[in-house]
Amino acid sequence: MVNTQKIFNIKTKAEFNALALQTFKHQFKTNMVYKEFCKHLGKNPINVNSIEKIPFIPIDFFKSKIILSDKEKAETIFTSSGTTGSVISKHYVSNINLYKESYIKAFRYFYGHEEDYCVLALLPSYLERQGSSLIYMVNDLIDKSSHPESGFFLKDTNTLITTLKKLEAAKTKTLLIGVSFALLDLIEETHLNLKNTIVMETGGMKGRRKEMIREELHDTLKNGLGVSKIHSEYGMTELLSQAYSKGDGIFHCPPWMKVLTRDTEDPLSIQEYGKTGGVNVIDLANVNSCSFIATQDLGKIYEDDSFEILGRFDHSDIRGCNLLVL
Repeated sequence: MVNTQKIFNIKTKAEFNALALQTFKHQFKTNMVYKEFCKHLGKNPINVNSIEKIPFIPIDFFKSKIILSDKEKAETIFTSSGTTGSVISKHYVSNINLYKESYIKAFRYFYGHEEDYCVLALLPSYLERQGSSLIYMVNDLIDKSSHPESGFFLKDTNTLITTLKKLEAAKTKTLLIGVSFALLDLIEETHLNLKNTIVMETGGMKGRRKEMIREELHDTLKNGLGVSKIHSEYGMTELLSQAYSKGDGIFHCPPWMKVLTRDTEDPLSIQEYGKTGGVNVIDLANVNSCSFIATQDLGKIYEDDSFEILGRFDHSDIRGCNLLVL
């Protein structure tokens, strides 16, 4: 059994590594889907003695299997967005308080107390469906914010513009968090000069606009919103933790989360710093589902353990990962 209080009190790399290995042993023992996956690869608690040897399940497992430790019951189920007819991911969460503790402590770790902000959310594609973990998190940040103007904006761009100008005039510390296409829609309506506002994009055009490379997207948003940096949030349905970038697309993890990269041709091989590869995530907050996930993102890790996302695998690129699918 993993002591969940230890997850959010990690101070050193050695503490992280020790708890990651303990979590691996716990999930090997209690999560039957993960145990079968590890056995298929010949991995077990005896021969896995470093985090680089821990098996990472392909993220697609969340589309076809219930990833949950035995004796646990789902308190809620977070679901991914998807096009019509596509198979969506489902993250069975047995303890919603773990998720709350993870996102609140991560936000405070990078930005300070949420009560100090007016939180404005421009997340139409997420609000229009059920089961979004991002909406759950942002709604809670809005509730915990002490400012009466905090709230969601679906399609009422004019009200959002008026609110932003009002907050700027009052020099109010503000967080504007939005999906990329909605932020682009906003700057087509007006040009702003935000000096007291953190603008945070959550990625993705969600089929609403042509995809843009990060540099182009951020330059466009900086020009339209009058900010020097665009912040970013890196999270997904299958994770209970988030990494944040305060500009230039360089992300940092909270102490209980770590990103590694795998060789694109050999998905069981962890790469050195500085090489582009498939992004593997260790999220110790996922203690009751699976903490070791091989995503479909491509990225690069730096020596301070920061990382950037460079794109995604297409189906022809993930042939190596097919070897991992049972």
